Amino acid sequence: MRAGNLRHVIAVQRKTGETITDSGRAIPIWSTIATVRAETVTASADEFLTGFGEAEAGNVVFRMWWRPGLDTADRIMHAGKAYNVKAIAEIGFRRYLEIKAVATS
Repeated sequence: MRAGNLRHVIAVQRKTGETITDSGRAIPIWSTIATVRAETVTASADEFLTGFGEAEAGNVVFRMWWRPGLDTADRIMHAGKAYNVKAIAEIGFRRYLEIKAVATS
């Protein structure tokens, strides 16, 4: 991965709690744990399959420098949209991360 490909700024967020609305609905509270530069790749059907085996329009792969402590409970904010992390793959020994994510609805 070349540094020149890291054109996008993403925020990695972690759920830190919940707040309850007047109607009794629980809304998660997210805190940013890292803001990093990343490469984004729109996933094709071959690269990222959903549970039913069909590609959806909100699938994105983020590639970034390796960072410890990320997991699938986190989410990514990019260009005003939230993406739930579905899979994290380490490429090389502590060199890069490839994060497969799906846009929230």
